[in-house]
Amino acid sequence: MKFTRRDAIKGAGATLATMTVPTWLSGCDEQSPDATGCGPEEHPLPEGLPEYAFAGAPGPESMFSHGVISGDPMSDRVILWTLVSPATSAPIEVFWDVALDTAFTRRVAQGTVVTDASRDFTVKVDAAGLLPAVTYYYRFFAEGRQSPIGRTRTAPTANVSRLRFGVMACSSYAHGYFHAYSMVAARPDLDAVIHLGDYIYEYGTGEYGNVRTYDPPHECLSLADYRLRYRHYRKDGQLQAAHKQHPFICIWDDHEVADNAYATGAENHNAGEGAFSDRLAAAKQAYREHMPVREGMPGSIYRKLAFGDLVDLVLLDTRNENRSQQLASGETDAPARSLLGATQEAWVSSTLAASSSRWVILAQQVMMAQFTLDATSHAPANADQWDGYPAARGRMFDAIEANAAGRTVVLTGDIHSSWCADLTRDPWGGGYVPETGSGAIAVEFVTPGITSPGLGESTTGEDIFGGLVLEACPYMKYGNFTRRGYFVLDVRRDKIQADFYHLSTVEDAVGATESWVTSQAVMHGEPRLVAMDRAERAPAACEPAP
Repeated sequence: MKFTRRDAIKGAGATLATMTVPTWLSGCDEQSPDATGCGPEEHPLPEGLPEYAFAGAPGPESMFSHGVISGDPMSDRVILWTLVSPATSAPIEVFWDVALDTAFTRRVAQGTVVTDASRDFTVKVDAAGLLPAVTYYYRFFAEGRQSPIGRTRTAPTANVSRLRFGVMACSSYAHGYFHAYSMVAARPDLDAVIHLGDYIYEYGTGEYGNVRTYDPPHECLSLADYRLRYRHYRKDGQLQAAHKQHPFICIWDDHEVADNAYATGAENHNAGEGAFSDRLAAAKQAYREHMPVREGMPGSIYRKLAFGDLVDLVLLDTRNENRSQQLASGETDAPARSLLGATQEAWVSSTLAASSSRWVILAQQVMMAQFTLDATSHAPANADQWDGYPAARGRMFDAIEANAAGRTVVLTGDIHSSWCADLTRDPWGGGYVPETGSGAIAVEFVTPGITSPGLGESTTGEDIFGGLVLEACPYMKYGNFTRRGYFVLDVRRDKIQADFYHLSTVEDAVGATESWVTSQAVMHGEPRLVAMDRAERAPAACEPAP
């Protein structure tokens, strides 16, 4: 999403390779909510795993210049990704390796996969046969060259007492430097990072932000454009650092395609730019090639990842699956309109009904809470959010109340700002009591942008509109429109807490610092926000990836 002050004022008035076969990333053991661990002291080590061997002149030194990534952790497997840059366009064989230590003396899995230009020389391996709640190291080899070493972690099983996730979104390269990725890379207390979309931006240089320039310099329209944009992002050292240290769990939003996209078009898809269906297909293909997502659902990215009995992480697609076009000024909602589409809506309901986890976390793109700048009329400020789809939001609330009452937390990106909200059907007169939170259905945490700008920031950094929202929206317990950063989601059996961190700058290449600004929590069985002190967890004795 791209915001302008005009928008706010207007709104206020109106192919996988699979092989079946601890350390610094902290995890939890099953005895203490504050203990951390890397995995079991005894881990089976397969015999006879082949070593990498190559005879001949080595390939280019830049073979692995786009780094390594892991993602979508399950209890017995994780996605491993890299991109190779050979000297020719011929297919190339890539060797992958997984171990329990950075020296790879305790290797547990390996394999080979061939990649070529048909998938932009990306490599994606679903490394299976692993053990739950274990930190692993991985690397790739090709033509005598070795990739950087990455670190990842599998999901736990049963009797899980605590987890911690970094939550991030909205990394506009043109608006500044990815200091938030550096801060997250340096955190020894995370089990994974949840990225809520706008991982790339489609604009050309100077069209939206002017701190850094893009490659390609023009707006992305074709498969070649989107592939090159991902390659451009992946050369950023701060982004590479975050991926090296933590597994990422990702969903797309609009800018992986075009601003304010819906199923059949986008605000930033204009006459002369070809068929939107072709652009969407190209963008989706590039995303699947370049992101660490498991490709079990062709054409969509909604899925569920389980973290023992503590969390079912339900990842939604409110953007590109089957979203109805946004309402124009003066239009009214119709029950058939949806952000998810009928198939995904049914999947969400059945997934929540089948869930027996302590908590359900819905990770999605656009703000679910009502959002207004007008304390009198309560007119929605942004029809691109769930406010523009009230019937669909009502059905989502039905599903939560029927199947996951008192244990649901919503995570949101897109809006480039920080918000903590009680979710309720009618916050201004439908039984919700702001002072106590009585009448809330669930809670929502909205992450600030990594670099993408918020709305209404003055030249002195003053938050022009944040106070108006908090005044008009008493169910909002914290809000800030202007600061960039991320939050840490601390999940325990009795509560889920979000600790928000803001950055001092994104425009300066060096010298950025972070500061904690607020912590808000929801207690199990009591769906309303409560202010908290910052949560901490000691790191395990596991090594970072070198």
